[in-house]
Amino acid sequence: MQDIENKKMRGQIEVICGSMFSGKTEELIRRLRRAQIAKQRVEIFKPAVDNRYSDNEIVSHSEQKIPSTVVETAEQILLFSSEADVIGVDEAQFFDSYLVEVCQRLAEQGKRVIVAGLDTDYRAVPFEPMPQLLAIAEYITKTLAVCMKCGAPANRTQRISNTGDRVLVGATDLYEARCRSCYEAPED
Repeated sequence: MQDIENKKMRGQIEVICGSMFSGKTEELIRRLRRAQIAKQRVEIFKPAVDNRYSDNEIVSHSEQKIPSTVVETAEQILLFSSEADVIGVDEAQFFDSYLVEVCQRLAEQGKRVIVAGLDTDYRAVPFEPMPQLLAIAEYITKTLAVCMKCGAPANRTQRISNTGDRVLVGATDLYEARCRSCYEAPED
């Protein structure tokens, strides 16, 4: 009986990462829906800065969607997930490094934490806090897009706008998926 209780308390962190248009949010939604079908208590969060498609849902570029709670900070995830078995977090790169501690604490409470986000920014530089989340995760899924220039597997996000801000929320109007060969590093 004690083995069963110990297994129930084992939490885990799953990270889904990749470039834009690689299906990260679709995969997150798929896993969260399966948890809901299994009658697990699910809470889903997205950062307030991501208002591209909906104010109260996470939405994939292919228009799959699932209701979510909008939070300003990673700390709010702790406040709103006390009753959940499974916690989903989209666009993790828009949170500060405290998200790593939040995910650790939730997993230590026996919760399954599923986080999706860009692993690198438009300069192909690791996008914090994703490297730390990848380091502590039990499971990692790297998704690839299709290069919009040549059709090869793409793992880079090409910004097609001239702004130099690191965070610029957008979609096909500002970004393209590119393979290593077709990617053009910005000059900033």
